[in-house]
Amino acid sequence: MKRKTCKLKTLAILAAMGLCTMANAQQKDSDIDWMKDFTSRITLNGYAQGGWSYQDPNGQKTNAYNLKRTLLWAKARITDRWSFMFMHDFSSVVQEFYTDYRLSKGNEMTVRLGQFKHSYTMENPMSPTQLELVDVYSQAVLYLAGEGPDPLNGVNYGRDMGLEVYGDLAKGVLHYELALMSGQGINRKDLNNQKDFIAKLELRPVDGFRVVASGYLGTGCAVGTAKWNPDIQVGDNYKRNRYSIGAEYKTQAYTGSKYKEARPASVRAEWLGGQDGKVGSRGGYITTCIPVVDALDIVASGETFDRNTKVDGWDQTNLTIGLQYWFYKKCRMQLQYTRCLCGENISSKDYNWVQAQMQVAF
Repeated sequence: MKRKTCKLKTLAILAAMGLCTMANAQQKDSDIDWMKDFTSRITLNGYAQGGWSYQDPNGQKTNAYNLKRTLLWAKARITDRWSFMFMHDFSSVVQEFYTDYRLSKGNEMTVRLGQFKHSYTMENPMSPTQLELVDVYSQAVLYLAGEGPDPLNGVNYGRDMGLEVYGDLAKGVLHYELALMSGQGINRKDLNNQKDFIAKLELRPVDGFRVVASGYLGTGCAVGTAKWNPDIQVGDNYKRNRYSIGAEYKTQAYTGSKYKEARPASVRAEWLGGQDGKVGSRGGYITTCIPVVDALDIVASGETFDRNTKVDGWDQTNLTIGLQYWFYKKCRMQLQYTRCLCGENISSKDYNWVQAQMQVAF
């Protein structure tokens, strides 16, 4: 009897040990699965753009090395509908942090809340890693979208804080974006009680072709002064409205990180205008990129912008020709020459601008 009891106890202990071992194995498997799931939901991307430039405005020759951008961002897919994104530029400031939540089963409606690139103009939401010019955006987009050249609005890199609803309708033929924004730019408290409204409609009748119109209605609060708009002083509230209409055709879309393998021939044109207080401004551009051989592209662009349409001398036209060579996936080298035709208030005479840049991205 004692032997039988002893055997039963031994079997019970061995069974318990076996169960513990199985539980530990399952726990380890669970931990491994959890880690795999977590890492599969996080995507890291980044790029750096730096180079050299030469200019001779007003007959004064200058040349300098520059590091324009060093961005790193992480996107977290929390659920199939909900995601979060954080972007930092190590050569400047925190650029973006926002969350997206898809309300519809398909892509008909998504809500975005946070700090992000606003949707005014066709070029502004596009990544500098895809755009053709070393200076990235045209003069009109840089100024009117709040990238930096407008001293009344400050340097905001085309970004702002706010709430946006966007989506695709009619099986992707129509894309819309509606936003209510702070209007004050990034990393900055709103300096007035007004909010700015942005609307964009994009029609895509056939693959590779789109027609885009956007509008901006807002009230700015000046953070600086502009010589071409002397009536507005720091702290003043002023009318800040914009419009744009444009079109683009690409032979194919960039595919993921394979920019080198999927280099489209493209042409993009847009006309823009704005009103800051009593001063109107307007301009436009046409830019094309044509693959020629192997990984080499020809880039050409013509653009113009007038900061004050009622006063002569505040206009500038840039004519650019250049080459770019994609040496690895999203990595390229660019060389461009620009002839700048300036109004007398911009430069006493027309000048030359040479730019070289390397882009490394992942």
